[in-house]
Amino acid sequence: MNNPIRTSLAIVALSLASGACEDRRSSSSSQDDVAVEKRSIFRPEFQVEPIEELRPSGSLETRILFPEGAELTEDARAELATVLASPQIAAGYTIVLRGHSDSGGNDEVNMRVSLARAEAVRDWLVENGVAPDRISVIAFGEQNPASPNALPDGSPDEDGRAVNRRVEIEVRSFDQAARDSRPTLAESLATTRQEEETEDNAQTQ
Repeated sequence: MNNPIRTSLAIVALSLASGACEDRRSSSSSQDDVAVEKRSIFRPEFQVEPIEELRPSGSLETRILFPEGAELTEDARAELATVLASPQIAAGYTIVLRGHSDSGGNDEVNMRVSLARAEAVRDWLVENGVAPDRISVIAFGEQNPASPNALPDGSPDEDGRAVNRRVEIEVRSFDQAARDSRPTLAESLATTRQEEETEDNAQTQ
């Protein structure tokens, strides 16, 4: 009778050992799954790449407004500081400043004040480290308004005139500068007129 008992005990022990192995395999499989899950979070194709250094994607254009005269306001200085910190400036791009006026004065006065505005922007940039030979200045006077100077009834449009008292800033990429190497007709006429004004002023002094 001892043989059947021993046989039964052996069967029970074998069953328990088999169950323990299954538990270990199940536990190992579960841990492997967790490990695979953890590894999957850090798969190389999902790694965050380092942010590339900020590079200019093209030309930069903005404008500075003037309440009256050619004095830079705090808002104008803040905008110029933004331009100065731009990647286009850091890349050494050339700068074109186009000065404009409203139609409030005569042609001579408007040409002179538009030039003074562009020169005020140029001087600020130079004082803050921009090489003068990177900057071109063009005065247009009142000839290229961005907004109407007068209302339909002929009275002054003050809002429109405020927009026209401006300097347009273009920081040209090298590609853009190469494409625009020849000045437009308006720029040529403005430059010629500006030179004539300078000569006339020199002769009267």
